[in-house]
Amino acid sequence: MDGQQIQLSDDEPKFQREEIRRRRRKKAITSSSGTSMDQITVEFILPTVARGGNSPDSLQLEVAGNWTVEQVKAQLWLKAVTSNLCPDFYQRFSPDHCILLYQKKGNLYEIYDKHQVFQTLDCIRYWRALKKDVGRIQLVPRPQPSDESLHYQRYLNYLIGYDVTDVSNVHDDELEFTRRKLLTPRRIELSDRDPKLYSMDPWVTRKPLPEHLLSKVSNGHILVVIHIATASQTIKVSIDDTPAQVLASFFTKTANKRVLLGIPENMCETDYVLRVCGREEYLYGDKPLQNFNWIRQCLKNGEEIHLVLETPPDPNQDLVQKEDWAQVDDCTGVAGTHEQLTIDEKDHERVFTVSMWDCNRKFRVKVLGIDIPSLPKVPEFIVFIEASIFHGQQLLAQERTTSKTFNEEVLWNSWLEFNIKIKDLPKGARLNLQVVCGKQPQTPNSKSRLLYYVNLLLIDHRSLLRQGEFILHMWKMPEKSEESSSSINADKLTSATNPDKASSMAIAILLDKYCYPVVLPKSRDVSRDVPREMPNHLKKQFAAIVATDPLHPLSPEDKELLWHFRQECMRDPRAYPKLLSSVRWGKQEDVLTTHHLLERSSAWDSSGLDVGLAMQMLDCHYSDAQVRSMAVRKLETLEDDDVLRYLLQLVQAVKFEPYHDSALVRFLLKRALRSKRIGHFLFWFLRSEIAQSMHYQQRYAVLLEAYLRGCGEAMLQDYKKQVEMTEALQKVTREMKTMSADKYDVTAQVVFQLRQKLETLQLSGLPESFRVPYDPGLRAGGLMIEQCKVMASKKKPLWLQFKRADPTTLSKDPIGIIFKDGDDLRQDMLILQILLIMESIWETESLDLCLLPYGCISTGNRIGMIEIVKDATTIANIQQSVVGSTGAFKDEILYQWLRDKCISEDKFQQAVERFLFSCGGYCVATYVLGIGDRHNDNIMITESGNLFHIDFGHILGNYKSFMGISKEWVPFVLTPDFLYVMGTSGKKSSPHFQKFQDVCVKAYLALRHHTNLLIILFSMMLMTGMPQLTSKEDIEYIREALTVGRVEDEAQRHLLDQIEICREKGWMVQINWFVHLVLGIKQGVEKRST
Repeated sequence: MDGQQIQLSDDEPKFQREEIRRRRRKKAITSSSGTSMDQITVEFILPTVARGGNSPDSLQLEVAGNWTVEQVKAQLWLKAVTSNLCPDFYQRFSPDHCILLYQKKGNLYEIYDKHQVFQTLDCIRYWRALKKDVGRIQLVPRPQPSDESLHYQRYLNYLIGYDVTDVSNVHDDELEFTRRKLLTPRRIELSDRDPKLYSMDPWVTRKPLPEHLLSKVSNGHILVVIHIATASQTIKVSIDDTPAQVLASFFTKTANKRVLLGIPENMCETDYVLRVCGREEYLYGDKPLQNFNWIRQCLKNGEEIHLVLETPPDPNQDLVQKEDWAQVDDCTGVAGTHEQLTIDEKDHERVFTVSMWDCNRKFRVKVLGIDIPSLPKVPEFIVFIEASIFHGQQLLAQERTTSKTFNEEVLWNSWLEFNIKIKDLPKGARLNLQVVCGKQPQTPNSKSRLLYYVNLLLIDHRSLLRQGEFILHMWKMPEKSEESSSSINADKLTSATNPDKASSMAIAILLDKYCYPVVLPKSRDVSRDVPREMPNHLKKQFAAIVATDPLHPLSPEDKELLWHFRQECMRDPRAYPKLLSSVRWGKQEDVLTTHHLLERSSAWDSSGLDVGLAMQMLDCHYSDAQVRSMAVRKLETLEDDDVLRYLLQLVQAVKFEPYHDSALVRFLLKRALRSKRIGHFLFWFLRSEIAQSMHYQQRYAVLLEAYLRGCGEAMLQDYKKQVEMTEALQKVTREMKTMSADKYDVTAQVVFQLRQKLETLQLSGLPESFRVPYDPGLRAGGLMIEQCKVMASKKKPLWLQFKRADPTTLSKDPIGIIFKDGDDLRQDMLILQILLIMESIWETESLDLCLLPYGCISTGNRIGMIEIVKDATTIANIQQSVVGSTGAFKDEILYQWLRDKCISEDKFQQAVERFLFSCGGYCVATYVLGIGDRHNDNIMITESGNLFHIDFGHILGNYKSFMGISKEWVPFVLTPDFLYVMGTSGKKSSPHFQKFQDVCVKAYLALRHHTNLLIILFSMMLMTGMPQLTSKEDIEYIREALTVGRVEDEAQRHLLDQIEICREKGWMVQINWFVHLVLGIKQGVEKRST
């Protein structure tokens, strides 16, 4: 839309003239305490050289503390011109040609933000600390990137999947600003990084060894097989030994065999490290063996521990490319205090910025009009604009325009005044503009429909109030059937605008303009908040409110009570989310009081880590930077193992940040630069979002670039290989799809063509090996082409088998990967991640429920990889292979299949045991997550009896009815054939079944102890990736499933009742399964077996 076409009204605002005139009549008062900040003496070293000399020109300038950086440069330039210094330079170029640098502790810092008030700069604080009377700043020509750095940038853009230097779709410089600011935390992290620790990245945990694993250790000792070249040596070590002690034991035991083992005379145990055979996983550092995750995994699966002795990897492989940029200090973009910025009692000739808290008028926006290149198909529709101001999910004010007929261009040209003063707008407040349409004529009951939306942050990343005209390209509201509807709840919060300017709806608005920048101050003096004593009769009510779960709605009375006794709330961290939900974020006094309370409270930092509580304060309801920083501060204490556990949710929580740069973004960056494993998953989680989420592309791309610039050369090479592999396989998958479109079956001809294409690829330069994206410890080599095939399913995934690339591997099995194109695997990932979290909850209570959260990762736009679980098949396959479709009714088939797979009675009993534990685990997990109703094509079992569920992307809300019949007959899957394996049928019981019930109850009660964490993870998941489940009832589901508010005995009874329902209605599920088998309905679910 061309802004010039829209007629601007003539009542454009001026800063309240009467107010200014009144104040100007006041005598300017300068307090004695303020004089030190009034004038700052700075010596500027200029880019030009003095005539006839070698030393650079310099000028001394008395800088007014309240000048902006831009004004300082202009004044300096003016002085250089009037002093007739090098006219060729100063008269030819503008001040913008140069940048300002200063030195601090041997590092060069750039004064980057031209709008910043001079007295708030970090260098001023630094000079004052050093008691310097005259500061020194260097003026240098703006550096141009070298060819090498441009080439490196293109390389990074390729890995990111997005050009971070493209600023065609931004209305300010936040993107570039954040890229520069993230350099500092990156440099700090790199300077502190231990090169050896980073290169080997041991995967350890601090959690005590669970009872069920301790029982597998004899007398605190385990056997370890250490390989060197073709020889090996078994040694007995304590689980409390460190890797260095294990090496010492090995060298002592093999002292006489050194020549045989090929260990040179001049080398000792300190020259070697231990690595897991066949994996890039090291046992290194000062932690005992029992703390290494690999050791625990071997104990859990009853596997031998095989390690290889080798020299440590070269830390130089992780060298980081030096950057051209100067650092930007952390004071950049920080506003001054209200006392520094206020126009009260100041000489108005010397006012250059205005404090927002001096703006007493109401906020308003002028809606000029909308226009769209081609009108959507909406007959006889009228439209209006609904404008709302939100902070998080709290609505601060709302107005709407009149209704007009919907055409390609609709003009309003009218002001909307909101019931909120400018001074009350909080940081992070967003103006949400929606194009809403309805039928003509409108009746009280007529429905209106949201067509387009866009958000504008009213205070930018620099704390400046937005001013002037904006043309914003809006996002189209997706239809329910569209893929993009899956993340609409989070997408609606984005402050990005639609990059598709050519065809998107555009809205033109005008905000009040002022003579100066209007700044939101960082603080002001607040009167002391007097604590109120809580009367006894309210204490019970208060405790009850605090004890409620995160989804429990607060009544206006609850909020009033919490706010009234806010000092009391500050003593109990569990009350923080409730209190913060009671704050009126549209009232400046309340916000300042809240900040003051948070700053002075010690209860939060001294309390133990409650991940659920911290995560809750990072969800979409909290936009305040101080609140979110406080939550992140708590997460700083998480060990790497737990960061990995919550990484997917934390990456999603970045969507709820108002600005690109945040404490959460810095936390993720820091932890990824510290651990290759965290970095690997962060890379794929971000890359997948960048490819699929246009709404948050830029934000995620900035974070990913910041990480890639610090992860080191070895990791960059690894990512390059993985990306190349993904792209090559995607191309092949798409070609295979076009060959056999809309057919479920796959002919021999199609498989033959696939193998030909893979062979050509392998010969023409596929990477020789690559890290497996869902398991970075594993490196896959060449394709085993004769074992690859196209799977019989609508999306035509590829079933691929790769050789193991590591020569030290002891496994004969290939690496099996399903490569899928056409499904968004992010939903699967979210569910699998919550299953992993449930598993860790059970582990703390020493329960091993044998879940099998297989590897699954989204690697791009609706593409991804899924691990093929070896020796596993679907229940449907087992039923079909014996007696065709009627197999669904034969209770003994599963029992018989399992018996056939076990070579001895002992192995069979172990398989039954594993079956009942895994069945119990999945029954409880799927029930709590509301995904209990499954069919026999997406439940699998391994030959060792491990039951597990697959394909979670298709369940939540998608298939609630089948052939018009509701499928929600049972809370979870517990069919007669499952019960038969446990030795029971009908109403009869058995020792195995009783054990199964006992396992389910223990697992269920353990999850209830972490109700708040699960509720938070569930509601965050619905916000970011589950379109169908966002109504209040859907979110309420988890509260009912966890029997929130009931005592433990009632909860136990509730779960046992659910098991009984399953026993009674198991035959109905069998009918459902039978129909599946007869009709061969896949519903997009692949069979995983050969």
